[in-house]
Amino acid sequence: MPSRRTFLVSTAATPALSRSAVGANDRIRFAIIGAGNRGSYVGGVFAGFPDCECAAVCDVYKPTREQVAAKLPGKPEPVTDYRRVLDRKDIDAVLIATPDHWHGPMVMEASQAGKDSYCEKPVTNSIETGMKMIDVVRKHNRVVQIGLQQRSWQHFQENAARVQQGMFGTIYQAQCVYQGNYLRPPEAGTEPPPDLDWNLFQGPAERRLYTRSRQRLWRSFYDYSGGTLLDWGVHLTHVAHWYLNAKAPALASGSGQYVRYPCPERDQLPDSVACTWVYDKFVMTYSNSLMANPQFDAQGNYFLGTTGSLQINRTGYRFRPNPPRVPPGQTAPPPPFAPVDESFRYVGGPSDQAHVRNFLDCVKSRQKPVVDIEDGFFATLPTLMGVLAIRYGKTYAWDGKQAKAV
Repeated sequence: MPSRRTFLVSTAATPALSRSAVGANDRIRFAIIGAGNRGSYVGGVFAGFPDCECAAVCDVYKPTREQVAAKLPGKPEPVTDYRRVLDRKDIDAVLIATPDHWHGPMVMEASQAGKDSYCEKPVTNSIETGMKMIDVVRKHNRVVQIGLQQRSWQHFQENAARVQQGMFGTIYQAQCVYQGNYLRPPEAGTEPPPDLDWNLFQGPAERRLYTRSRQRLWRSFYDYSGGTLLDWGVHLTHVAHWYLNAKAPALASGSGQYVRYPCPERDQLPDSVACTWVYDKFVMTYSNSLMANPQFDAQGNYFLGTTGSLQINRTGYRFRPNPPRVPPGQTAPPPPFAPVDESFRYVGGPSDQAHVRNFLDCVKSRQKPVVDIEDGFFATLPTLMGVLAIRYGKTYAWDGKQAKAV
């Protein structure tokens, strides 16, 4: 099996430039790179727009790329190696829905090839790679949208305005809660399936023996991702940054424990974790555990302010005024607003469609999309710092360029 160093050297060549810039009335030809569950779904959203056409479906696993290519209109070409996609001059944009460790190299190489990118979150699993991505995207003047689609969700937008207009007073704490973990029990290495290019799957990551978990549940492993903290946490940190106009934490600390399974290699995020970040004007926390509530879904973002609080997730939102402190014998003043409980069925389609549509419009107009590469990186940054804090048992400080242990 070729070494990681040999692989990285082999990817150094810059692909050929794409065709001339897309005009306002042109059809956009795109390729899917990473055609698993999310890639195939979002690829279908792309293909559903009349001014968009799928030209290629790239995946390192043969059954996946062939099945997805067969489902999409226009008979896109099944491709194993993403570099063959970037070589094509007739492709304008790529949808990147690979494991997280591939996001950085692919966005940068696509930008060098003159192609725009819609990249699923998180931006990357490496802070250093994320900073390089910003520089390369800017240098080549590419449109990059990060798949943090809650930015395009109506009730998230409405509540952003409530927070930013001061309805809840000064927010002093933002809490991020997502119930779940991806920890897997230890597995012995085996030969990879014959239809899988395991070397290409690993790409820029360290070389490991194949296990089913590393292929199917790659989000568990530090080599490729960072568990639920990097996967779901970035949705929550993005909302907090958006609502509070924040960019980067000054400090990150965290702790974790392996409870459900032993993890002798310590190569996965623990299944019980907690993180704390310090910002200039507030504190933010993350936990992957919470008490079940039969009345509503308690996961999501919480904003605690001096006059009230808000909780929001994909199935609704709830806000409450703070109870007043009234001296004995005095009458309580009227609350600043009435409490609200709004719950509804989770339907993500409209936000996915709006987010993709925004990207396609920006490919044509060359405007900045709603979650560009920089916004996406700084939403990802606290989760990457949290992963470091948990993994190495240290507190990390952000100096504007890198995270340093303190």
